[in-house]
Amino acid sequence: MSQQHDVVVIGGGPGGYVAAIRAAQLGMSAAVVEREDRLGGTCLRVGCIPSKALLESSHKYEEARTELAHHGVQIGSVALDLAVMMKRKEDVVSVLCKGIDGLLSKNKVVRYRGTGRLAGAGKVIVTAADGATTELQSAQIVLAVGSQSVVLPGIEVDGKVIGTSTEALSYDAVPAHLVVIGGGYIGLELGSVWRRLGAQVTVLEYADRILTGIDSDIASEALGLFRKQGLDIRLGVKVNRARVEGGRGVVECEGLEGIVCDRVLAATGRRPATEGIGLETVGIEPDRRGWIPVDHLFRTTAPGVYAIGDCIPGPMLAHKAEEDGVACVEGMRSQWAEVHYDLVPAVVFTHPEIAAIGRTEEQLVAEGIAYRKGVFPYRANGRARTINDTTGKVKVLADATTDRVLGIHIIGPAAGDLIGEAAAAMAFGATAEDIARVCHAHPTLPEALKEAAMAVGGRAIHA
Repeated sequence: MSQQHDVVVIGGGPGGYVAAIRAAQLGMSAAVVEREDRLGGTCLRVGCIPSKALLESSHKYEEARTELAHHGVQIGSVALDLAVMMKRKEDVVSVLCKGIDGLLSKNKVVRYRGTGRLAGAGKVIVTAADGATTELQSAQIVLAVGSQSVVLPGIEVDGKVIGTSTEALSYDAVPAHLVVIGGGYIGLELGSVWRRLGAQVTVLEYADRILTGIDSDIASEALGLFRKQGLDIRLGVKVNRARVEGGRGVVECEGLEGIVCDRVLAATGRRPATEGIGLETVGIEPDRRGWIPVDHLFRTTAPGVYAIGDCIPGPMLAHKAEEDGVACVEGMRSQWAEVHYDLVPAVVFTHPEIAAIGRTEEQLVAEGIAYRKGVFPYRANGRARTINDTTGKVKVLADATTDRVLGIHIIGPAAGDLIGEAAAAMAFGATAEDIARVCHAHPTLPEALKEAAMAVGGRAIHA
């Protein structure tokens, strides 16, 4: 059986389903191929959304135990019901997955269940779980296959004691001791969840810092705060092996004694999931990391084949994939087709939150760009005081000559929300003075961004 569409998207994650919907809005017959029962990709099923649900729930649990008394709220003993917490997480995921189904239906996008694979020019073969196949024909095929966890050599994943973020989102009990291999976004977020719920958490990071890619000043402050919260973060540690012995995890590190624990989370990055999708049938050669090379219109070297999201170079973030998807299909219709990758915001949903956009101080120094810096601490912000969350700061970096904002870095409450204003300002080429002269409501946390922008010119009022 063969089906014809104007656009076929392989992958139903943030990039894929958004690309298909936008294609349908532009009048194209669009189809999505996804092997998982639920759409939304890693982000929705076993990534961004479930982890943020657990981060929120675990934060409320810790807040009830340690913070509410500061507000005059006395609640007695606090108990954890992990099963209810996990059910809430699943409910959040389920509702959003059903929402995507509704969006596809509303936009008349056809969904094919099964594994999609290129089968030569203009063809995709969909293999269902029962082995049945369907051939799809399309002049335009979009590869949106996402990424998968990287497991370092020597880490013997068994899916129970030793696992990736997927398993760490669904532990059936709080581990007495959790070892996290990797001090990046995923490791610190999930490490924070289980630390709040009562686990002893040890984070092993090979580099001499956490959060590689985040402004080092912000990352350094975060390191101190996380350690103060109880995370045992060890830097410069090379993990040689992680194995299961006697039902427990044993992590062997260079120059250290083996660490015995209850669970091991391998959080050492992700790589494109571009193997086994038939690239060879159309002559596409991925690079050594598995990324598919594309041009500015997301076209691969194969005519009619496009690629977006985690399977092409750039930040492996859901919102970047969505922007890719929209730009890709709009480019097919000769519309705007550009994504500014230097203006993709990044957020770490720990507590405090960490958010960033643009260049870091280290990058500006390395590039020889003269800049001015404005910093404003949350402790001087009225709203931060009222919510009893004054840790952190906002940093604005601006060109020393033009005053154009080059980077904004935030650690503190609602950093992930504040970075939205920063992204909009930078997208329009704002100067630090532009942000400083915008009237911000009082008392609000965004006033900290305004004050940091004012501080670039040495005229912050409240600090």
